[in-house]
Amino acid sequence: MSLYQLPLNRVIERRLCREYYAAEDPTVFDLLGEVGEELCKIDPVQRELAWIQGAMETAWIVGDFVMTIPLGFVAERYGRRTVLWLNLVPRMCMLAWAVTVGFFEHLLPTKAILASPMLSVLGGDCVFNAIVYALASDMTDDPTLRATYFAYMGSTSYVVALLGPALASATMSIILWLPFYIGITLLTAAIWAITALPSHQTAPPTAEDSTPLLSSPLLKAQDHHPSLTTSISDRLTALKSTLTSTRPRNFTLLLTSFFLTSLASSDTKLLVQYISKRYRWTFASAGYLLSGKAVVNFVLLTIIIPRLLQRHNNTAPTGPSSQDGAYLSYTKRCIAISVLGAVCIASASTISLLLPSLLLYALGSALPVFTMSLLKSPAIISLSPPTDGQCIKGGEEDTQVFAIVMLVKTLGSLVGAPLMAGLWIQGMEVGGSGLGLPYFVSGGCYAVALGVVWGMGVG
Repeated sequence: MSLYQLPLNRVIERRLCREYYAAEDPTVFDLLGEVGEELCKIDPVQRELAWIQGAMETAWIVGDFVMTIPLGFVAERYGRRTVLWLNLVPRMCMLAWAVTVGFFEHLLPTKAILASPMLSVLGGDCVFNAIVYALASDMTDDPTLRATYFAYMGSTSYVVALLGPALASATMSIILWLPFYIGITLLTAAIWAITALPSHQTAPPTAEDSTPLLSSPLLKAQDHHPSLTTSISDRLTALKSTLTSTRPRNFTLLLTSFFLTSLASSDTKLLVQYISKRYRWTFASAGYLLSGKAVVNFVLLTIIIPRLLQRHNNTAPTGPSSQDGAYLSYTKRCIAISVLGAVCIASASTISLLLPSLLLYALGSALPVFTMSLLKSPAIISLSPPTDGQCIKGGEEDTQVFAIVMLVKTLGSLVGAPLMAGLWIQGMEVGGSGLGLPYFVSGGCYAVALGVVWGMGVG
């Protein structure tokens, strides 16, 4: 979806800009009926753009959050591949709908663009990430290797973040709609990639592969098609069993840090508009700058972090407590760097000051590698069976824990999306250094998260 955000900003801005100048100053239109992008950076247009983008992000997260557990039933009965296929539907529809709203401006109002994110009821980032991280977690019992897998997963997302904005910038400079067509083509190709994943056995409910997103061991002993009431009851029992198998204090603190850092990272959705508005750059130029930031993320997660983990594994004392202590230490450092990066971005009055600020902020991108690895720590998740005698298999427990974490992270994004949009609108009204208001607040959220993590102990 990195191909989507950049041209989407321009599509919405273009329509808002045309509507504004059609009413205020029709003389600015050229012979083709277009308005120069540099004339669209005025506050009335940018405030409306921020409101629409915030509403779209909120709608997407709400649908994703509400449907996470119901889609767990789908994964349980029809398999993980079915859920991943469903995930493709809202993404493809969002791309197609953006083109439709952009083309048919005389038939559809600009705010019609808000309809497409509501399809996240078919699955969004929360469901997708819970399945993917659980799959990666099940691949090995070696903590160092598992953390390396998480780093590679993160690096893959940053490869997309590297290529996406650059490709979007290059193609939208040719034809504004071209990035959307490319995105639809790539998502269509993803259908075959999902098909290559291991199949989910639905016939025998006791099979090892039959691991729903939020599964329950009770389901294994029941009929293959339990009633809805029974399924919901069993699902809640499974959640209770998973939560009671944790170390309450550490797990609560870690979940709180997930919420706060997810809320704080909602500022990244504003970065393109922030650069475009504050420094009077076109969206295409801002896309190239974001690709430069992604280079740092990629190098960090593919080269530096894996080598750092391997070096620690070879030199540090063996044992879970030593590794967990290192992961906790790296977590603190990543959050501290994020605090500094967010504050520097907020304070950058020129593009020359923004560049090093973005690079500093990018160094904090390794945070999920260490926080996700801490979820496997005995100091966070106890291996003792629940008190009711039910025993949850390791893979199922992993899936449930990661699903809970993704729900918390999604809740943080749900709070962060409208909050950051509101702060951005308020910052534009203040003007000047007030434009950095969302990033000052983001830095504050990271600082609180640092204090929360500092209260954890894994020794």
